[in-house]
Amino acid sequence: VVEARRRRPSPVLGRIMVVVVLVAQALRWWCITTLGRQWNTRVVVVPGATRVVDGPYRVLPHPNYVAVVTEGAALPLAGGAWITALVFTVANAALLRTRIRVENEALQGLT
Repeated sequence: VVEARRRRPSPVLGRIMVVVVLVAQALRWWCITTLGRQWNTRVVVVPGATRVVDGPYRVLPHPNYVAVVTEGAALPLAGGAWITALVFTVANAALLRTRIRVENEALQGLT
């Protein structure tokens, strides 16, 4: 918030980034809808379950994280907070690297 108050955001960039955030939200809800009752924030493999390969999962192995990364960069940029966007993106990349590795290992046995 402090960073955004110190800078005058570009109105054009701000509008574009708000649209990008909305598209990221749509992707997130498409992921949640596709996973249905299987959606949660933990890494859980239910014995006998099959891997979801419908919806956005046909194209990307981790589409929800595409939404998270996109939103994490676009939301601060909508307010002109370049430093926040950069710091969040780098910190989030470190967390997602571990999270995606753990998820891939858990999903390895599913077909």
